[in-house]
Amino acid sequence: MAKITAGQVKELREKTGLSMGECKKALVETDGDLEKAVTLLRKKGLNASSKKAGRKTAEGLVGSYIHSNGKLGVLVEVNCETDFVARNNAFKELVKDIAMHIAASDPRFVRKEDVTDEELAKEKEIYMDQIRAQGKPENIVEKIVAGKMSKYYGENCLLEQSFVKDPDMTVSQLVSSKIAEMGENIQINRFVRFKIGE
Repeated sequence: MAKITAGQVKELREKTGLSMGECKKALVETDGDLEKAVTLLRKKGLNASSKKAGRKTAEGLVGSYIHSNGKLGVLVEVNCETDFVARNNAFKELVKDIAMHIAASDPRFVRKEDVTDEELAKEKEIYMDQIRAQGKPENIVEKIVAGKMSKYYGENCLLEQSFVKDPDMTVSQLVSSKIAEMGENIQINRFVRFKIGE
């Protein structure tokens, strides 16, 4: 069994944002292999991220992104549980990435639940009229509309969008991976996107 040093525990803690005890346990389990320990903690954390979802997020950061031409800017509030995590470089990077993503992808809502009933009804009606105009039978209209609504959420709701830096994951999956990595609940609370002329 490898001897675990305080330096190794500190390095793992900086990488993950987790407690010293959790980091030491992971290093013992992986015989001091830092990368394996990170993977182990992420696996454990991903399972625990759903438990963290209900925890209060009273700390966090307001991040910003101004596009290079100065004609587009974003402010986003991302919350976490403690100021310790809010000051963590990985959290700051996440906030910056989310602000940049909002600038690039122009979402209208943070989550599906934020879409108003009127907006949903209007979109469904538009899709139903389009599909009926194509002469589709009524029994498959609902199925097609459900698929189109899923696409609508993916285009308009921040958490449902494919993350611009890694299109294989959604913004929601990115946040979940950071919850696992940092060991705290993280919530995107609100954002505003400014574009000259809009």
